[in-house]
Amino acid sequence: MYLRHAACLISICLGVTAAKAEECHGHLDALGTSRVISVSPQKYRRIGNMEYKETLPLHDHEVVLTFDDGPSATYTPRVLDALAAECVKATFFLVGSMANEAPALVKRIHAEGHTIGTHTQHHPWMTRLPREAVKKEITEGIASVAAAAGNPKAVAPFFRFPYFDHNKTVEEVVLSQGLVIWSVDFTADDWLRITPQRVLSVTLARLDQRRKGLIGFHNIQRRTALALPVLLRELKKRGYHAVHAVPAGQDEARSETQVEQLPGPPQ
Repeated sequence: MYLRHAACLISICLGVTAAKAEECHGHLDALGTSRVISVSPQKYRRIGNMEYKETLPLHDHEVVLTFDDGPSATYTPRVLDALAAECVKATFFLVGSMANEAPALVKRIHAEGHTIGTHTQHHPWMTRLPREAVKKEITEGIASVAAAAGNPKAVAPFFRFPYFDHNKTVEEVVLSQGLVIWSVDFTADDWLRITPQRVLSVTLARLDQRRKGLIGFHNIQRRTALALPVLLRELKKRGYHAVHAVPAGQDEARSETQVEQLPGPPQ
């Protein structure tokens, strides 16, 4: 059902007005969302330098925030509150079974303008499954998240493997569904038993080394919920800009500014 996106080109919307700091609840020091990157499955099949040659075309001091595994009734609301306070848009890779348990949170993620991708139905080790079971995990995950959102169009053709566990066979199944495979440029290590302060320091150290990046977090962790408000303020202090990734074709609905066409990624 995502093949309709294949005709779209990668594009960037510059100067997104809806998330300017001066319009963020009157919060002039908010991080905000500086611009939108529109991603097409035709141009970008695999994203994230941690595992692939390709990644999002970010400029110096730009970040894309992504969150896996939710929604969690305990911690996802706190993550959403932190993002809303700074008017930052992120991408959530939701697990189908989790979405079934908390449909109101899926609706909230969508209503607040975040991008929703998927992360399978049950969060298995995908390389341990037969091919048909892999396909079932993907399609059921998409169906569950779409049902929870109450709108199939709320779900982007973006997919992330649980545990980043993949091989050529499972990648072929994902790509055959017209999906973009998302890895990360680096992680925050927030699935480890570390403190919120350590999540913050790891993220900032890796980001300052790279100067930009597609970052992976989890919205089911207390340490992440506690670290995120401080992280967003620190990103602002250090001159970073938040970028929102959306499916190609949705950028026009989010900005009235001119769209710049980009070439595809290096082969």
